[in-house]
Amino acid sequence: MRLEQALHEAKERFKSRVPEDAQEGIFRLIREQRGAGAIYGLKEGQRAVDFTLNNAEGSPVNLFEQLAHGPVVLTFYRGEWCPFCNLQLRAYQNILAEIEALGGRLIAVSPQTPDRALSQQEREELRFDVLSDSEGKAAESYRLLFEVPPYLRELMTTRMKLDLADYNEGSRWILPVPATFVIDPSGVIRLASVNPDFMERLEPRVLLDELTKIAGR
Repeated sequence: MRLEQALHEAKERFKSRVPEDAQEGIFRLIREQRGAGAIYGLKEGQRAVDFTLNNAEGSPVNLFEQLAHGPVVLTFYRGEWCPFCNLQLRAYQNILAEIEALGGRLIAVSPQTPDRALSQQEREELRFDVLSDSEGKAAESYRLLFEVPPYLRELMTTRMKLDLADYNEGSRWILPVPATFVIDPSGVIRLASVNPDFMERLEPRVLLDELTKIAGR
């Protein structure tokens, strides 16, 4: 099944299970982010921003050190509580061997704690680095970070029973706009997919095509 189809089915389940007022708050945020004129994410042709974050085992991972070995697929996601994020990560895990065959590496970043990241990595059997950006510094440097607005924070807490402060281990309710970047070994962003609608994600085939171009095949 293509990721697009899996996401569509997840959206239908979301609409059937999540209370309508919570749905309206979520779709309101998507509309606001799309219509506010805000510019999210670094663009194709720009240089990637270096960062060092701990992986699920607590070991530091530096982006530019990874780029020294080949291109990197860098994806920012919301957390293990987001079913759309989990579908994306599983879909990318399914093509990990192809990514590596093209000389690439896959790195996923979320604001959740290392413990949450480790739990997710083990449960989903992810064999790539899942990094913890609990202060949102990496997401901010890629122009993805935003504060969850009060109206949505209240709905998530009361109607969806979701406390981001617990997941992210901090008082700030922060999230990244979901984004995936393909970065070549020189540090240039060759592909940028940034979408405030978290129910839509970059298809695996598209990032593999870009890695193939970088590899010159």
